[in-house]
Amino acid sequence: MRGTVRKISLPRRFIADLMHASMRVPFISLSRTLDVGRLIEARAQVAKPPGWAAIFVKAFALLAKDEPVLRTLYVKLPWPHFFELPRSVGMVAIARVENGQDCILPEKVPAPDERPLTDIDGQIRRARDLPLMEVPAFRKILMATRLPLPLRRLSWLVGLNVGRMYANNFGSFGVTSVAAYGPGELHALSPGPFLLSYGVVRPDRSIDVIIRWDHRITDAAFIAGTLTRLEQVLNTEISAELRGIRQPAEVNPAPAAT
Repeated sequence: MRGTVRKISLPRRFIADLMHASMRVPFISLSRTLDVGRLIEARAQVAKPPGWAAIFVKAFALLAKDEPVLRTLYVKLPWPHFFELPRSVGMVAIARVENGQDCILPEKVPAPDERPLTDIDGQIRRARDLPLMEVPAFRKILMATRLPLPLRRLSWLVGLNVGRMYANNFGSFGVTSVAAYGPGELHALSPGPFLLSYGVVRPDRSIDVIIRWDHRITDAAFIAGTLTRLEQVLNTEISAELRGIRQPAEVNPAPAAT
């Protein structure tokens, strides 16, 4: 049958490279339904609430602040070992449409546990809206993806197996979701050690969360406890920060007329 040869776009070539690297990671996953009633109440009080991606990025980083395992990488060079990072680096999957084609690119969010939710949310929104080459992380990815295949394979091999380069290029955890397009479980892949995905909020104020992780780093019992603590963080620290968000008019009310 005759067909049409079409060029692979740079964003799609990046996904092909990402999947090739992800195949080498022994991932397993655990899903759980979390009760986020208090978080939803707090979020409803904010006129322009931060998106769920920003919320989960910060919540996971807050967990990792007290759990070094959640900011640990498995690297192979110069020999197989663990590499513990001093702080978390989140990677958020950003869905874009470029030249009529859907694409996914990761936005790097350094030290999210030390930043306000509004700041993280603003960065994610800019990554969704700005031209590709105006987003530093995207520009770097696309420039590297222009390399010939042998050089790309070599750069991925080195980048994923030298601790410092691993953290700078791929972060310590990822967050992704298709909740904006309706319900459904997303079992995504990534070469990183931890990948969190979340679903839509249900009428009973619960939400499904899935964590996929590198089994070389930790086991299911630890991740089960992490999901329990994640629910607590969402309903306490994150909810408290949302309640503290005030609109400019509330912070600096206009003087009364005299």
